[in-house]
Amino acid sequence: MCQSGENKLKVGQYVAPLVETQCPFCSVQCKMTISTETEALAGIVRTVYKAEGKPNAASQGRLCIKGMNAHQHATHPGRLTQPLMRKGGRLVPVPWEEALDAVASSFSSLLSTQGPDGIGIYGGGSLSNETAYLLGKFARVAIGTRYIDYNGRFCMSAAASAGSKVFGVDRGLTCRLADIPLARCIVLAGTNIAECQPTLMPYFHQAKENGAFIIVIDPRATPTAAIADLHLQIRPGTDAVLANAMLKVIVDEGLVNEEFIRKRTNGYDQLLTHLNELDLNEAAALCGIEADMIQQAARAFGSVETGIVFTARGVEQQIDGHMAVRALLNLVLATGKIGREGCGYGAITGQGNGQGGREHGQKADQLPGYRSIENEEDRAYVASVWGVDPSSLPGKGVSAYEMMELVHQGGIQALFVMGSNPIVSNPNVRLVEDALKKLDLLVVADMFLTETARLADVVLPVTSYLENTGTMTNLEGRVLLREAVRLAPGEARDDWSILCQIAARLNKGGYFAYKDAEDIFEELRFASRGGLADYYGITYDRLRREEGVYWPCPATDKAGMDMMFRESFALSDRRAVFTVVESWGAGEELSEEYPLTLTNGRVLTHYLTGAQTRRSPSLAAREIENYVEIHPRTARRWYIRDGEWVEITSQRGSFTVRSRIRPNIREDTIFVPMHWGGAQNVNQATRPDLDPFCRMPGFKTAAVHIRPLRLAVSANRGHNEEWSQF
Repeated sequence: MCQSGENKLKVGQYVAPLVETQCPFCSVQCKMTISTETEALAGIVRTVYKAEGKPNAASQGRLCIKGMNAHQHATHPGRLTQPLMRKGGRLVPVPWEEALDAVASSFSSLLSTQGPDGIGIYGGGSLSNETAYLLGKFARVAIGTRYIDYNGRFCMSAAASAGSKVFGVDRGLTCRLADIPLARCIVLAGTNIAECQPTLMPYFHQAKENGAFIIVIDPRATPTAAIADLHLQIRPGTDAVLANAMLKVIVDEGLVNEEFIRKRTNGYDQLLTHLNELDLNEAAALCGIEADMIQQAARAFGSVETGIVFTARGVEQQIDGHMAVRALLNLVLATGKIGREGCGYGAITGQGNGQGGREHGQKADQLPGYRSIENEEDRAYVASVWGVDPSSLPGKGVSAYEMMELVHQGGIQALFVMGSNPIVSNPNVRLVEDALKKLDLLVVADMFLTETARLADVVLPVTSYLENTGTMTNLEGRVLLREAVRLAPGEARDDWSILCQIAARLNKGGYFAYKDAEDIFEELRFASRGGLADYYGITYDRLRREEGVYWPCPATDKAGMDMMFRESFALSDRRAVFTVVESWGAGEELSEEYPLTLTNGRVLTHYLTGAQTRRSPSLAAREIENYVEIHPRTARRWYIRDGEWVEITSQRGSFTVRSRIRPNIREDTIFVPMHWGGAQNVNQATRPDLDPFCRMPGFKTAAVHIRPLRLAVSANRGHNEEWSQF
């Protein structure tokens, strides 16, 4: 029988005055303590919270500004504490029984009239491993639909698919964080760690102190680029071109590791043939940088004994993201920098459980343990754990954005959203909003009334990170246990419990009879056993003792694998694969009408769609609204003053933000953060074009034009004195 998690406590009520927990935000998953005390000011008594970092293997006790203030959204008075249902056009509070009965009744009706594929399930990369696992099982066993995917499709899918093809398995970091200071050259491609994972920066500072040469590849001079010995400020969409050009220099100058290539890889000769046709000067011109900078970067990486390549969304959120990552992996393989100390590849995972969330069944093509839903042996094994017939499991579905297209086309009539805010995070927001409004039923399980929840027919209140026990897997592949330290506010329930209760109403309760999160994890252990992401050797007791265990970990009495590929890779012949990658720019074609490239990303004080961080007063106060970063000369060309409102338009749509004129971005590029919805949502204009391999949208390379939102601009164009500020 599932626990309901029902209670009547007020927001902010802790079990103890000092608790140990774990930050809910980025993929470092820093451990921390939160203490509470009361103070009286002008006769008003209030609770004061203080968060501090706790020593741990990843962040070593550090905590960034988001972690310091994470409790503020968990204790926010706007938390959802009762189920809501739409009645008379308005969302009104209802009892849990009524809400769950309504959801199950609608699902049952659709199952009988439209079949299981009329229902879609949409998850999130911040859900615990237990909930991510259960959501996949819920979709395939309780509903029987093939349509399940999650917002991690927009974060790590390019790197995940590339790693799987090149190495045979995807784990965020093939090495350990502790290897960073041992690397003599580090390539940071499209990753702004200083703002996105700031507690990791001391690793890179230590590497520099040890003599490392750091290369940053980014169209912007970010805080991360400030530590670089060489900043390659390339044109968005040309990462693959740059990687090919660097590899050509490494090959031509004899900096490859011939022994490693001969013993541990395939496909090198075909790659050489391709590189012979590459012209370095043409590649440099396409990238928008000087050829000698490419040579300097290639020599720096190729000439040293140890090195690591890191990628993140700047490389991956493009329509050639999969191949761009594979081009960068060619550099790792050609120089033999993997499977030993100070070497490797790392995809800097964005979401809190972006790694674990993509391992156990939330993705359209996956079953637990990184098994394939299209592999008959994998289907049979997981079916045996679940106690169902393999033939009853549905096949492969579609990616997250393609689900929105199916909704828009009427192919999906009901959508269940858990831990995600698709109306803000998807590209082509206008289509997504229209699609969600067409649904017969939209159910959203969340902590807050997000932009997506406001459109829902049923809203189910869930517990926060402080109230929900479960495991998370950080960017290293280290599984961590985060235990509940606070009772849930009002009637909020654990997300996994909600799934169980709906399944019971669909007469599938026997497959979802869990007493707690640990009970789910025990089943996950067996479901993942023997898979690429093998969690079988990990238990809650062990996590409490060891404070984290790497996967794969097939045995309870042995350590998990901290460094991947020491002796072999995970492909059938145990060799890694070189990839022939075409050198072409993946950006949308610029024109007189759309002369600039729009790229997007994160800022230090916010997370994802801002549903949590914009409800933290301390974080929201630092960035209260969205903005566009634009070069001074570009601003002058388009008559834009610093701090004024501007409109940015692409072929898909428009949005409005304030301008920030800064010299740290390319003149042909503008940058807008991704954390705001509504009129300030950058995804009103981003590209819905998808990578053909991983189905990642091309967020980073939309062609746009920009104009100030004030009258009579044209009348002032001849008055140079008005623009003397530039």
